[in-house]
This record gives sequence, structure tokens and C-alpha cells, in this order.
Amino acid sequence: MRLRNIFIIVLLFGCFFVNSQNKQLLYDFNEVPQALLLNPGMKTSFKWYAGVPLISGFSFQAGSSGLKSNDLFANDGVDFNTKFREKVIYGMDFSDELSGTYQVELLNIGFRSKNNEDIFYSFGAYNEGDAIGYFFKDYALLAYEGNTNNLNKKFDLNHLKTRGEILNVYHFGINKKISNELTMGFRAKVYSSLLNFTSTKNKGYFVTTQGDDNLLESTLEADVEIKTSGVFELKDIIDDDSQANGAAISSVLGKRALLGGNLGVGFDLGFTYNIDERTVFTGSLIDVGFIYHSKDVRTYSVKGFASTEGLEVRLPEDLNSTEDQWRTFVDDLEDLVPYEEGSDNYITFRPTKFYTSIRRDFGKEIESKEACYCTSTSGGNNRGRVYKNSYGAQLYAINRPRGPQAALSAFYQHRLGNVMSLKTTYTIDKFSYTNIGLGASLQAGPVNMYLMADNLIGYSNLANSKYASVQFGLNIISWGKK
Repeated sequence: MRLRNIFIIVLLFGCFFVNSQNKQLLYDFNEVPQALLLNPGMKTSFKWYAGVPLISGFSFQAGSSGLKSNDLFANDGVDFNTKFREKVIYGMDFSDELSGTYQVELLNIGFRSKNNEDIFYSFGAYNEGDAIGYFFKDYALLAYEGNTNNLNKKFDLNHLKTRGEILNVYHFGINKKISNELTMGFRAKVYSSLLNFTSTKNKGYFVTTQGDDNLLESTLEADVEIKTSGVFELKDIIDDDSQANGAAISSVLGKRALLGGNLGVGFDLGFTYNIDERTVFTGSLIDVGFIYHSKDVRTYSVKGFASTEGLEVRLPEDLNSTEDQWRTFVDDLEDLVPYEEGSDNYITFRPTKFYTSIRRDFGKEIESKEACYCTSTSGGNNRGRVYKNSYGAQLYAINRPRGPQAALSAFYQHRLGNVMSLKTTYTIDKFSYTNIGLGASLQAGPVNMYLMADNLIGYSNLANSKYASVQFGLNIISWGKK
């Protein structure tokens, strides 16, 4: 496959499938077991829990920092080509991103140690897809305007940055109450990659200047590389008409999902600390790890330096030899800036995430139910107490190809006894300054249900929104009789 086609596939997939990943509503929401995946050191009051397979935890997020669907497709009487030129080509910057993620829990179980009630174990697996693509500003300008009217402008090849993957994650966590003030946790992870693409370390430029022998001189200094794994085995299946594509693809993906893909390891760390009876400080690092890609690996690169003023034709003696000159010219350029395909193994690092929060509890203390099914009270602090209200702030950051990306949230949580808990957040991030979210957890006997949605203002007109996020799940929980 030619490099041009590879670029198109990667760019489209990177820009339109694509992660914000911030789960500020779920973080420190102690009533919901899935919050342990964001902070393995979260305070736990469960005796045991079991997520309902495939529906215990589902989340989806998508965001654009520079463009809304309405910018292009609104019925406003403006020609589409005009909107595309003004909103995309000239309106977006190379730091603007299109990104998205999904996560589906396959299994999630937790239980308290019989020998030590201060220790809580959890394990499970989930499938996750994550991708991000930055707007390739100079590539778009060069394609749209050409180089003739852009003399002396260096088109930066670093504007191409994109990455994405689909993988299964298998995890096992230990949560331990160290003291009344401190709880700590650790989670080990094994990654099994289904497919991956990455192109994040590109360098070089293309520039056109006035020539000496011809009108223009073009110079290219390139170090551009795209790496993929798990893609072309699927492509070969699709291209093979002698077999049932659906069954063959399912077989390959199923094998990769069950630790038959490109493997990696990682871990999570977290803690919860009670500064005083009503003030809680938390922090966690999620997905510190890597994946080693050695199966179904393809790499594509363009590396080198070339400067040319084009063909120099002398008339009339060169009229009959122009084709040979052109062939020689092309061969010389390919020697200087070779396009290569390879199968070198490579390593990708997971997008590490950081959370921290400060929470202040206030209001009346909520007492345990009669015939209590609690070792302490659901959602309580490390001393086994829970209060009617909480407020505070959360900071989130994720490692991205163009550097760390952060979000700041303020939150308020209100508990209706031990039956329901509501949490609302106001978040400022790259996508929006008006992101208001709402989450609810309902405890109906042993059944726990939760639903959370971000950027509620944007739901009135999704086409005019830059960000959307939703999470929901269903669990069976026991706190055990005293």
C-alpha cells in the first residue's frame, strides 16, 4: 500500500474515531465500585461486589477542541466550501484535537479478605478503545493552497500527530486501610492489544524559495514515520473472498483479546487521606505502563533531505530525452528521501492519567440502616462515618502527544440516606468552560445502579457541542451484616 493511502487511513481514523478520558463524576464517588478503577486507594466499605457482565460499567466520551458539527453542517445559507475553508483550513490550529474513548467492563469483582477486614481485593477485565488526532494544519494548508504562493514558508511536518488503539485490560488490585486516616491501593495490569497505530514523533519541513536555474526551488527535510500493529492481518481477511470475513475477524480479535495479542504490563497507584474528620485528600496515578508490539507489525517511513529546482530542459536538443530525464530525476529524489516499509517491533506507552481531589464533608451524619448490611456506612470516610453533603475540587491530567492535558472540576455531592447519592460537577478543560455534569447512584437493596453524563448544556444541541460523555452500570453489592 502506498504511503499516501496509509496517511489517509491513519488521519481519518485518528481524527474521527477519536479521548478526553476524564471521569470527574465517577472519581471519589465511593458508593460506586467502578470508582476503584480510578483510585485503587479509595475508601471501601463493601463486603463484596460483583458487576453484571458487560453492563456493570460502560463509558463513552468524544470531544473536539476546535470544531463543532454545526460549524460545517448548519443550514445557514453559507456554502459548505466556504465554511470548510474558514472553519477548518484557516479556523483550526495544529494544537486542536479530535478525540474520544470508550470502555466496556467484561468482568469486575471485589471482596474483603476473610483474614483481615482492612484489606479489599478486586479483579476483572475491560475492553477499551482510545484515539486522538491533532489537526495537521500545515499539511492542510499545503494541500489547499499549494506552494507557489507560499514562498519561504516552512510547512512543519511535526503537525502530523495521531495515535489510537483497541485493547483488553486484565487487572488485580489490593486496597488496604493503613490507619483511620490513610488508605492505600495498588492495581497490577496486563494489556492485550487488538490493534494499534501511532505517528507522534514526526520532524522536518517543506519550503519553496526562489531558484537560481529555475523559478522555484523546493526543499524537503523529512523524518516521518507511521507504526501499526494488528491492522494488516484484518485487512488480509477482508480482502480474502474465499472465507467468511465476519467469522474470521471475530476469531482473530477473540484470540487477541484473550492474551493472544501484543502484550504489555502496567499498574495503578492511589491513596485516600483524612486530614481531619471531615476533610479528605485523595490522589492516584492510572495506567503507568507500556505495550510491546511484535505481532502483525508494519512501519512506514519517509526520511532524508532533498533540494531541487526541478528539471532543467534545454531546447531543442532535450525534446526527445525528457522522459529519461524525468525518470532519473524521480530516482534521485527517492534515493535522497526514501520511502520505506518495514516490520520493526516497537513500544508504546499508555496514556498515563493523574487525579487528585480535596473534599469537605458537612451536614448531618447519616446513620446506618436497621438490620444493617454495612461494615460501615456506604460512601463513608475512613472512620466509618458518612455525611449528608460534600463539596470540593478535583484536578485531572493526562499525558498526550503534545504534552500534558489538564482539567479542573468543582463538585457538590448530596446523599439521600443510604439509598441515593447525587453528584454534580463544573469542569473547565480544553473542550469547554461551561461543562456541567450530573451523576446519580441508586442503591435498591443489593442492586446498585449508576448513571452519569457530562456537559449537560450541550445535550440540547449535540451538533453545536464540542464534548459529550456518558457512563452507566449495574452492580450487586453486599456490605454484610455486623
